Amino acid sequence: MIAYPDTSFLCAMFRNQANSMEAARHFAQMSEALYIASPLLFEFRQATRWQAFLHAKDPSKGFDRTTAQAALAKFHGNIASGAIVVVPVEWADVASIAERLSSQYTWTEGYRGFDVLHVATALHLGAREFLTFDANQKKLAEAEGLKVPL
Repeated sequence: MIAYPDTSFLCAMFRNQANSMEAARHFAQMSEALYIASPLLFEFRQATRWQAFLHAKDPSKGFDRTTAQAALAKFHGNIASGAIVVVPVEWADVASIAERLSSQYTWTEGYRGFDVLHVATALHLGAREFLTFDANQKKLAEAEGLKVPL
């Protein structure tokens, strides 16, 4: 496995936003499928639904349900086509790596739980690159020796 993404990369791929062209360009140039694990699958779906919820309560926030459903449909289409592959992981190993990362970095850098889990998953899977548009998460991935090409 060459690269593992985070939620910011998936959001840029499946909903039009500032980094979408860069995400699409990188994805198109990849020599293999994009591999993800179930926590990332869940977080992307949840984040998309949450944005639709926020928009329903306050139209100045998030995005509408039609946009959310279109993003999820496009995402699931990529899974169905094999462009994105959901891979199994050994959760005890991921949790152990995540705990090490948390105890080593969160005291001083303030990383969120899912950010730590995504980097831990990338490390567990042997990824060489981490795909993110999140500056804080980029720092964590780079501290662990992952290349962040975006």
